Amino acid sequence: MKRLLSRLGLRTLALAYLALILVGPLAVVFWRTFEDGFGPAWDALTTPETLNAFKLTLIITAIAVPVNTVFGIVCALAIVRRRFRGKGLLNAFIDLPLALSPVVVGLALFLLYGRDGWFGSWLDDRGIEVLFALPAMVIATIFVSLPFVAREVVPTLREIGDDQEQAARTLGASGWQTFWRITLPSIRWAVIYGVILTTARCLGEYGAVAVVSGRLQGETETATLRVQERYEAFDLAGAYAISIVLALIAILVLVAMTVIRPKEGTA
Repeated sequence: MKRLLSRLGLRTLALAYLALILVGPLAVVFWRTFEDGFGPAWDALTTPETLNAFKLTLIITAIAVPVNTVFGIVCALAIVRRRFRGKGLLNAFIDLPLALSPVVVGLALFLLYGRDGWFGSWLDDRGIEVLFALPAMVIATIFVSLPFVAREVVPTLREIGDDQEQAARTLGASGWQTFWRITLPSIRWAVIYGVILTTARCLGEYGAVAVVSGRLQGETETATLRVQERYEAFDLAGAYAISIVLALIAILVLVAMTVIRPKEGTA
């Protein structure tokens, strides 16, 4: 009886904490968005600047996610299947974006690609624009979302071992054949799970992009930057409406992860 009460108490405490920290603020945003009806929120979402902000966010995500997916798989294979000097350093560097503030990432890009940076003058002489343009925003987003695929694939590779891969090589399969027919099917759910997490991180990125974008309306303003711009302009309906769309995307990501997780366990 005491054990049952203890479990119920812990569950109640956990649910209450989640409701206070997550569900409560989200519910308030929903309520404030539609307290004056659906019309103001729809008008705010359909302005050219807001539509461009969502379009730019999707473009950045469409570039960053495939890049980090390939990078994550390659790094995971190198860490688990290869022996080389500096493997521990590579393993540590993959986690760097999780420990480093995104604002510091944006500042580092300034030091690299700004006019007084290492590559700034060389890029200016050739008319290549990086800062306050799409390239810097893509680089910043790739950096902050880099670890997720690798960190999902590494433990899966360690769990499945390499017996099947060695058997395939013994039977004459090439490296590419072994990867496509043995390795990739074995890690497919880990890759998908990592891609979902990477997508969510890209869609919600703010700090690094805020530093390097210039926040030009209709040009270099993402959805998260648009939320702040609308809030500072006292357009609360617009800020809340954009936040709701981002929140709905996050909920869809959560549902996708919940659906995928049992499949990953039975793969």
